[in-house]
Amino acid sequence: MDGHGGQGRRTQAERDAITVEIGYALVSAVFAAAVVFGAVAGPALLFDLPGPAETWLVRAALVLAPVLFAARVISVLVRFQPGARPDRTGPDS
Repeated sequence: MDGHGGQGRRTQAERDAITVEIGYALVSAVFAAAVVFGAVAGPALLFDLPGPAETWLVRAALVLAPVLFAARVISVLVRFQPGARPDRTGPDS
């Protein structure tokens, strides 16, 4: 077999690539969730809005941020294919 799916052992390069991809997924998800939280809850935290509007914005941000975090991590990790090489632009690449 090709060393994936529980068959055989992964090489150090494959383990490193997986580790980097997990790190990228987590960091990019934290950044995206923070941006969405700030964009949605920011006006409520910066301006003196009426009670229901402020509450609604903060609660919406508290729901959207973790959902986006999970979606981003899952989408990055599902697209990752260990051992796949990026497209090359030239024939001699």
